[in-house]
Amino acid sequence: MGEEANGVLKCVSVIGGGVFGSTIALLLAKNADEVIIFSRRKEFVDQINSGRHVPHIGINKKIKASYEPNEVAEKCSLIFPVLSSAGFRSAMRTFSPHLKPSHILIHGTKGLDVQNTTEEELTGKNISRALVRTMSEVIMEETNVLRIGCLAGPNLAKEILDGQPTATVIASEFDEVVELGQRALSSDQFFVFGSKDIIGAELAGTFKNILAIGSGLLNGKGYGRNMQAMLITRGLREIIYFGKAMGSSSHAFLGTAGIGDIFATCTSENSRNFQVGSRLGKGETLQQILESMDEVAEGIRTLKIARQLGKYHQVHSPITNLLYSVVFEGYDFDRAVNYLMRYPFAPDVDFL
Repeated sequence: MGEEANGVLKCVSVIGGGVFGSTIALLLAKNADEVIIFSRRKEFVDQINSGRHVPHIGINKKIKASYEPNEVAEKCSLIFPVLSSAGFRSAMRTFSPHLKPSHILIHGTKGLDVQNTTEEELTGKNISRALVRTMSEVIMEETNVLRIGCLAGPNLAKEILDGQPTATVIASEFDEVVELGQRALSSDQFFVFGSKDIIGAELAGTFKNILAIGSGLLNGKGYGRNMQAMLITRGLREIIYFGKAMGSSSHAFLGTAGIGDIFATCTSENSRNFQVGSRLGKGETLQQILESMDEVAEGIRTLKIARQLGKYHQVHSPITNLLYSVVFEGYDFDRAVNYLMRYPFAPDVDFL
């Protein structure tokens, strides 16, 4: 299972064949001899391996595909899980028998796992920090992998696929994980910063999706930049306190993984969570929107978790609570905005 030869990456894998997973595979193909995408979809695997054109990938001779976890784990020691948070634990259980402590996993999932809780239970269950896991914590619980990292920051797939310059963060407690991730992903268009605050980076990337939904709602309702700026800045304070409730400092929220990602996902039509909010604001129902989307908008699930987490830990979160009421309970958005404008907020900045 050799990973490098003369400094060249031999084989790297991506778990997940969605838009972002495919985008990461293309970036990796610039620096590796071979990239294997793991997918359970046999048609997708056969399409890639037969050399046919694949959406978001095209035809790339360096990229192969497999639906055999043992093949992926045997050939590649550097693996990038890029999956929905709802399916992440199941995927790690599938891979666990084939992974060794020598493997390195760098995930690109911006969501949370709630132990022993179904999707239906997320809205009514008391959710505390003791039940919530980041994806790095899921990897540690389900596998024997020791060296773990996460990919965070403003990673809008369409802009990356268009070749536009993009900056991201790889966070890990291990220097070698950051260095290997940088070597695997860096290019003239893709700049990779490093961080040791993996939990902070994961939480910043997760909770900002709530703000993206709210920002999209404002856009769909025709509100301007003034209200958008208020939502983002006041919302930043809230998600920092959600992070603190889960054991994180505020630092990652103020960097590329936090404010950088917030700016991108709260202002771009290419952000899935922004799209959900915008379409809600224009009158579509949540069910109509979700049924029409090919990719998961993680902010919907995160909003459910954050609302219950905030209630349990008494996090001061009026924006999150109102967004929950608007998205899931049909509360009038204009009334919500009017309420927020008159809400006796705490001091503007008290989290530093």
